[in-house]
Amino acid sequence: MATTTLTSTSSKMPTPSTAKDPALVDTYGNPFQIPNYTMTDVRNAIPKHCFERSAVTGLYYVAKDLLLLASTFYLFNRFVTPDYVPWSYARAGLWFCYTVLQGFFGTGLWIMAHECGHQSFSPSKALNDSVGWVCHSILLVPYFSWKISHRKHHQATGNMERDMAFVPLSKVEYVAQPWHKLALQNLEELTEETPIMTALQMIAHQLIGWPLYLFTNASGHNNHEKQREGRGKGKTNGFGGGVNHFDPASPLYEQRDAPYILLSDLGLLITTCVLVHVGRTYGFHNLFVWYIAPYLWVNHWLVAITFLQHTDPSLPHYTGSSWTSVRGAAATIDREFGFIGRSLMHGIVETHVLHHHISTIPFYHADEATEAIKKVLGDHYRSDTKDGSIGFVKSLWKSFRWCNWVEPVEGSTGDAGGVLFFRNRNGLGVGASKCSNTVALTQ
Repeated sequence: MATTTLTSTSSKMPTPSTAKDPALVDTYGNPFQIPNYTMTDVRNAIPKHCFERSAVTGLYYVAKDLLLLASTFYLFNRFVTPDYVPWSYARAGLWFCYTVLQGFFGTGLWIMAHECGHQSFSPSKALNDSVGWVCHSILLVPYFSWKISHRKHHQATGNMERDMAFVPLSKVEYVAQPWHKLALQNLEELTEETPIMTALQMIAHQLIGWPLYLFTNASGHNNHEKQREGRGKGKTNGFGGGVNHFDPASPLYEQRDAPYILLSDLGLLITTCVLVHVGRTYGFHNLFVWYIAPYLWVNHWLVAITFLQHTDPSLPHYTGSSWTSVRGAAATIDREFGFIGRSLMHGIVETHVLHHHISTIPFYHADEATEAIKKVLGDHYRSDTKDGSIGFVKSLWKSFRWCNWVEPVEGSTGDAGGVLFFRNRNGLGVGASKCSNTVALTQ
C-alpha cells in the first residue's frame, strides 16, 4: 500500500477544453466540476496530531481483533454442541452465525494489516511490515505482493491506463465480453432491465473477485508492455499470462521486489500447511466451518468495500492525459456501515476519501481529518450515507445496475474529453437512451 501522499507522475499537462464543449454531467445528470485544489491545501487543513501514529494503539487493535476471533472460536466450540443445543437445525443456524461473525472480525484484522501496508500503523517500518505479514498471511493474503501493487493503485487512482486495482470497462470492452454477447443478442433494446444477469454478475464478483485479482490481475490495468525493465512484454491479464501476485517475475513488480514476493509466498505456504494439518486432524467439515466459510465472508466484505469506494454513479475516471493525482484522489466516495463499519472494520468504509489523499494517517484520526478536509474539497467531496448500514448493502446492487462501463460525455474534447463517467445498459440515468450498440454486439 502507499506509504506517502499521492504525487502526480504525469509529465503531460491536460489539454484545455474548447468553449463549445458540452457541460460535464455524472450518471445521475448532476453537473460535474473538475477538482481544482492541491494536495498541499489538503495537508495544511489537517490538524498536526492527526498524523501521529502509535505502535501501542495499533497493537491494541490487532490484539482486540485476534481476541474476538479466538474467543468466538472457543465459545462456539465449547457451547454449540449436542449437549447444550440438542436441535441440529438450531446448531446449524448458530454455526452459520459463527461464520458471519468471524467474517466481520477477520475483515477487521485484514484492515489492520492494510494499515501496516500504508505505514500508518506505527512509526516503525519493521514493526509495520512484521505485523502486516503475519496478519495477512493468516488470511491467505500475500502481504508484500499486495502492498506493492496497492501502492501503485494509490499512485494512479482513477487512471484508466495505470490504475492497478479499479479500471472499469469501456463500452466496447463491456459489450465484447462473451457473457454479455450471450445475454444481449436476443434483446431488442440494450436498455431493457435484466435483474437476473445483474444478480449473477454480482454473486460471481463477490465470490471470486478477490482470488481472480490475485491470480489474473482482474480489474487492474492491462498495459503491461509499458512496465519498466521490459517485464510486461507480451503479458496480458488472465490465466497463463504471468500477471499475478505470486510470481517474482510478474510485470506487476520490479526486480528489486523479488525477495518480498517470495516472503509473501512463504507466509501463504505456512498458513496452507497449518490448514492442511487441521483438515487432516479434525476433518474437512470442521475446517470449512472454522476457517473456509469465514474466509469467504472476509473476501466478500473486502471486495464489497473496495468496489463501493471506487464505483458510484457520481464518480469520474480519467484518461492518462487528463489524470492528475488530485483528480484521482477525489474520484472516491465515503459510505456508512454503522457499528460494523466504524467498530469492527475500523472506519475504512467511512473515511476512504481522506485515505486516498493522505494514506499515512491512522484510522483512529481519520474521522477528524475527514471533517478538516471537507472545507478544502467542497463539492468535490463525495459521500453516500443514506440509510446507514442498510444503505451500504443496497448500494452494492445499485452500483451493479448503474455502473456497467465508462465513457466521455458526447461531444466533449480536450481535458473534458478525458473525463469518463459510468453508463449502463439498464436504461438508468444519463445516456441510457443512446446505449444501443447492435454493431458491437454482433461483431
